[in-house]
Amino acid sequence: MTPTARHADRLLDAVRAGVEIYDLGRQLSIGMPQSPNHPPFWLSMPRRHGDMVRADGGSAANDLLVMGTHVGTHVDALAHVSHDGRLHGGADAAAAQAGGRFTELGVHTVAPMVRRGVLLDVPAALDLPDCPAGYEITPADLDAAVRRQGTPVEAGDVVLIRSGWGRHFDDADPGRYVGRESGVPGVSTAGARWLAAAGVHAAGADTIAFECLRPGQGHSALPAHRVLLVEHGIYLIETMALEEIARAGVHEFTFVLAPLALYGATGSPVRPLAVVGRG
Repeated sequence: MTPTARHADRLLDAVRAGVEIYDLGRQLSIGMPQSPNHPPFWLSMPRRHGDMVRADGGSAANDLLVMGTHVGTHVDALAHVSHDGRLHGGADAAAAQAGGRFTELGVHTVAPMVRRGVLLDVPAALDLPDCPAGYEITPADLDAAVRRQGTPVEAGDVVLIRSGWGRHFDDADPGRYVGRESGVPGVSTAGARWLAAAGVHAAGADTIAFECLRPGQGHSALPAHRVLLVEHGIYLIETMALEEIARAGVHEFTFVLAPLALYGATGSPVRPLAVVGRG
């Protein structure tokens, strides 16, 4: 019998040669920091081992999961934000949510991503351990990170912006990461327009709201969301874990992300990965 011919697949060959995977998603746990605007994460076990035992001695446990779709590491669908009553593309926001589902711009329409990823390590470019609370990351800062790393941003990329604020995610006080009183670093209008001009497919950050939150203002104004989601149709990924990949000095990689196909939802929990070859 003649062996089946093996077709060349460079991606599969790269995987066979060995890859390094960086997990960019946060562990979901009860009590973790999150936006106060969304239902919290909760996990319980309705059935535990021993509650029901089969005749052969086997037993199984199960879980009940309750959470908002914008809790933990998650992707924002284009249906998540409206401005002056309009969604991306000009759709009427009130009409689009009739029936309690976004049939057109819900997260089920977000295709899985396998794209070039770029990490812009802003504190490293500024020679700081992290960006200060409430600091606005400017286009000049983003340009400085690109120059320092030699990683130009190209159309279709997924760009991840490290502020260093992710170090506070595991703080004993969850409010430290949320930063309502202190503020949180991030891009705002100008930085968002820089990303949009570059033609990125999606943008992510290590903070709870992606963009700059001013001290004491919380989530009261989110202009970067308007620019990226509503005006340009660019997805946002929030609450990412970027410290490990930054320590490794990896700034360019294959980015992999697949949202749950939650029909009509405004967002989805995700576990994004950065994949780099070992050879």
